[in-house]
Amino acid sequence: MLRTIVMGSYISVQGTFVRALPNGKVEVRVGDKTFTGKPVSDAA
Repeated sequence: MLRTIVMGSYISVQGTFVRALPNGKVEVRVGDKTFTGKPVSDAA
């Protein structure tokens, strides 16, 4: 499942969902790299 996360004010990453962390952040994988950030809410 693809998920989009925000890593800063201007950086967002879209990748394959890896896991949800206890602090509310999410990990996604893009190729061989894993990124952690706040999930972007679903569009209404």
